[in-house]
Amino acid sequence: MRIGELARRTGVSERSLRYYEKQGLMDAERTPGGHREYAGGAVDRVIRIQELFAAGLCSEKIAELLPCMRDSDGGPSRIAGGRLVADLTVERDRINRMIADLIRSREVLDEVIDAASAPAE
Repeated sequence: MRIGELARRTGVSERSLRYYEKQGLMDAERTPGGHREYAGGAVDRVIRIQELFAAGLCSEKIAELLPCMRDSDGGPSRIAGGRLVADLTVERDRINRMIADLIRSREVLDEVIDAASAPAE
């Protein structure tokens, strides 16, 4: 499929798809005319990349993890092993720290809102 069709099917811009290719996150064959041609599994690959970006992973980490994951369901591939588990555990711990920081920030905001909303005595 061509880049425009992949963009339409995934909701990801053509620019992002070119970026993914440049970062080594996905591959495309070239037609004799120089157009990108993506395999049928590219839709699942783009969805997986989007999920990993949404989880806060950088493109370098995603490039390391993708070979260990199946695109169709995100499960581990045959080559996945302890490395995938270790890397994902580190990322999960980082996300948990970010969530804790956000909760603390929300609590501070709640206190300020409550104080500002209290009737003057």
